[in-house]
Amino acid sequence: MARVGVCEDDPGIRRVVTDALRLSGHDVVAAHNGGEALRLFAEDDDLDVVILDIGLPDADGRDVCQALRSAGQPAPVLFLTALGAVHDRLAGFSAGADDYLPKPFDVLELVARVEVLAKRGRVVHGAAPTDLVLDPARHALVCAGREVLLTPTEFRMLAAMTSRPGEVVRRRAVVAAAWPHGGLVSQNTVDSYVRRIRVKLKEVESPLALTTVRGVGYTLR
Repeated sequence: MARVGVCEDDPGIRRVVTDALRLSGHDVVAAHNGGEALRLFAEDDDLDVVILDIGLPDADGRDVCQALRSAGQPAPVLFLTALGAVHDRLAGFSAGADDYLPKPFDVLELVARVEVLAKRGRVVHGAAPTDLVLDPARHALVCAGREVLLTPTEFRMLAAMTSRPGEVVRRRAVVAAAWPHGGLVSQNTVDSYVRRIRVKLKEVESPLALTTVRGVGYTLR
């Protein structure tokens, strides 16, 4: 039996998914939007798999995935979404997903994919920077009661780094997460965003500093 977090805003689809999983012997925790998913899933140490819709009413599911990773949730993530084009799939994987199933879907295939992910095990990350909290609904950074708003691009860049605290995250991984629809991004543009993120980390008096590893990427420690 696996414990599965399901975040889907359509009540009909949410019911079909949760019923199918429960009939297959799995435990389900259901959320109807990104904010609720972050609240219910982020600190649930027993979750084996997370299913996320991308088109949530309050947030992009890819941002929710990054926020969960940043909060230290290691459970594999499966995106369940109507966005099935190749660039959408690539954007989902860049955001930290482990699998991707476009709608409409066969519920038996969904259950099979969940069971494979549960057996595969959890993603290994470093210890989460618990002083920093990313809010995907508001694109906000919160630290010790202080808050600053981020642009969507700043949010995704920072989330790519907070999901792997202390590690060097390669520039191409940060760019892929921050610009999910692709396109050429110059080094000057990336550097400009990095400077802005550093300023905002200082505004909330973050204990972690964003460092550039020349020719490789970035680290947050």
